[in-house]
Amino acid sequence: MTTLPIIVYPPDEQGGRRVRLDGEILGLAYSLQDIAEFLRRAGLDDPDPAWVEATALIDWRGGGPDVWEF
Repeated sequence: MTTLPIIVYPPDEQGGRRVRLDGEILGLAYSLQDIAEFLRRAGLDDPDPAWVEATALIDWRGGGPDVWEF
């Protein structure tokens, strides 16, 4: 499992949140499932939405995992 910084930025006007891992933007997420998929593609061992919501490895900016509105 990674110890690199995972940052999820505040939602934009459409409710998307940028996801960054180790300085690289992985994509624009609209759900915890999106974040899990971005992290899986980046090489994490099968993260799921429950892990995304609970892990201390994510720095949630502009609201936690339950915030998806601007």
